[in-house]
Order: sequence, then structure tokens, then C-alpha cells
Amino acid sequence: MNNINKTLYIPLYGKAYVSKKGIILPDKKVEEIWAAEGFALKGKSKSKWLAYYMGMRSAVFDNWLRAQMADDESAVIIHIGCGMDSRVLRVGTNGHVWFDVDFPEVIEERSRFYQEDECYHMIASDARKIEWLKALPENANAIVVMEGVSMYMQLEELQALLKGVCAHFKQTKVLMDCYTTFAAKASKYKNPINDVGVTTVYGLDEPHLLEKGTGLHFVKEHEMTPEVFVNELAGMEKAIFKRVFGGAISKKMYRLYEYVS
Repeated sequence: MNNINKTLYIPLYGKAYVSKKGIILPDKKVEEIWAAEGFALKGKSKSKWLAYYMGMRSAVFDNWLRAQMADDESAVIIHIGCGMDSRVLRVGTNGHVWFDVDFPEVIEERSRFYQEDECYHMIASDARKIEWLKALPENANAIVVMEGVSMYMQLEELQALLKGVCAHFKQTKVLMDCYTTFAAKASKYKNPINDVGVTTVYGLDEPHLLEKGTGLHFVKEHEMTPEVFVNELAGMEKAIFKRVFGGAISKKMYRLYEYVS
């Protein structure tokens, strides 16, 4: 795998860590995959604080997706940059047609652990090359999850991808996390992704920039570390996490934006 693809092991470890502790994000599948893969993470990549953050972020995405799926029972689900994530199992397709999209070498690895069926499909493609959309149903609504993806795309690439998705579907709803520009600059020197060789990432401070030419409209910003999940930590860990990773400090580094076309 190239270095960007190797970053998928960081959230994989984080989710397995919190799942084993029985907090935030129960996920036996990711525990199984982490045990089988045994990828050698080091340094900040194996921080328990990062693991808690990764678990909370994914839980927020899951809850948003469940709510959107309940509101639109016929929408197509698209998880762009799925990595080895087991969101399709945590949330369930519930009759929706679901597509997980990632680079060919990631999907090849993913296929060792996940099986396609009539509702669930994997697409091996660089998401920025929007020809992959031709394989998806037309004249439908889409619910799109982009977790841990936007920071590896320049603004123009992100706009082109979202424009293509919106043009393909009747209506598109998107939830995506972004680095701030401050976080992107700081990442060159201090970021867990450095441990797998990635130093170039991109930030987005102004959510309305993704409205330009895409057909999307900004809906609102979501809390990345909501209190309901922080409260699953105990004692000093809870206090330290709230002080270092929660609230205003978190917003200085990360943002979570919702859009609709």
C-alpha cells in the first residue's frame, strides 16, 4: 500500500481499542480484523487519546447515517474512503443499496474480510476519478459519508468529486470531517499520520467553499466529541480528554460539516 492507504490502520486500531474496552463503539468485526492484520503502528498512532477520538468520530457518523437512512428508506448509501471500516455492519443496510468506495489495493485487502450481497457492494477506484459513479443507480437520492478523507484532497479535487456525485443523484446528503488549515500546517510536523509516512494534507476553514459549483448547500456543523461519548470515559481520562481533545480545542483542529443538494 502507498502511505495514504496505510493511514487506514490508524482508525482501525482506534476502533478496535475502544471496542475491546466496551465503550463508545462496539465493533467485533474491527477487533477481528486488527487481530488478523497486526499492522505495526508506532508513536502517536497508538495513543489511547487518539483511539478515543477515532471511536467518537465514527460513532457520530454512524448516528447521523442511521437517522438519514430512517428518513429516506430508498436512498443509496455511499461510504467514500471506507478503508477497513465495518460501518456497513454496525449500521446495517436495512434494505438500502450500499457502496463502499476505496483504492483498488484497499478493496483487495478489504475483500478478505467482507462479502458482497444484493445490498452491499465494494467499488475499487480512486474516488476522485468519478467514472466509478456510472456503476451506481441513477434517479435516486444518495446519503454520502466521507470520514477521514477530505484532508487528502486539494479543494479543487474535493469540489470536483462532490459536483460529480450531486450531478448523478436527485438529491445528495453529505457528512464529512475536515482538518482546519491550522491543523493541516501543523500536520507536517506533528500528526499520527506522519508515523506511516504522510506529511501533506489539506485544511478547510470555510464550509461554504464546498458550495461553489458543487450543487451542495451547507446545513450545519456537528460536534465531533459530544458529551454523551466523552462521558463513557472514566476518572482522569475523562477530565484529560475533555481538556485536551474536546470542545474549542477540538474545533481548532477538526470540523464536521453536513451538506445537502
